[in-house]
Amino acid sequence: MSFEELRDFIAQQFGAEVILETKTDSLQPYLVLQPERLSEVCLELHDHELTYFDFLSCITGLDNGPEAGSMEVIYNLYSIPHDHHLMLKVQVPRNTSKEQPMPVVPTVSHIWRTADWHEREVFDMMGIYFKDHPDMRRILCAADWEGHPLRKDYKLQDYYHGIKVPFDQHNELNGFKGEPQELISIPTPFSDKREKPE
Repeated sequence: MSFEELRDFIAQQFGAEVILETKTDSLQPYLVLQPERLSEVCLELHDHELTYFDFLSCITGLDNGPEAGSMEVIYNLYSIPHDHHLMLKVQVPRNTSKEQPMPVVPTVSHIWRTADWHEREVFDMMGIYFKDHPDMRRILCAADWEGHPLRKDYKLQDYYHGIKVPFDQHNELNGFKGEPQELISIPTPFSDKREKPE
């Protein structure tokens, strides 16, 4: 199915209002969906014999910044038997403080198992919560890490459990004590004493 046919299929199944925007002038065309209906649209795209998107290639979180006040989640779908692709996006309001509620998007982990870890990574790095996810917790940072490192306004904490966090170039400038000089200076050609090839 072409992109236009997939768009029309979604509109016929769920009503034209489920598609908030159609973008065809980018390198990869995409549809922006109503966030609250994402899960049901994805389930139909997965289960229907005409579409059968059996493979979720990737989920990406995007922070549009505090000025824009929005965040996005991007889904790249692929159908192995039909060999067609589809990119879907949802856009949600961005919280700018801990007091405001975190952005929420419905999970698709019950449709594609690979979404389990993808959604946890977006939650950890971007601070977007996936409603009804079976295990919504951090996956890369420690459970008590402060903030979400890929947000545009992220500030790295100075200390974590008494350990200085920012890299201060100490090891790069000083090397480790007792290290051979050739390992911490500029390497010379064939410094490992092998014979130069003819």
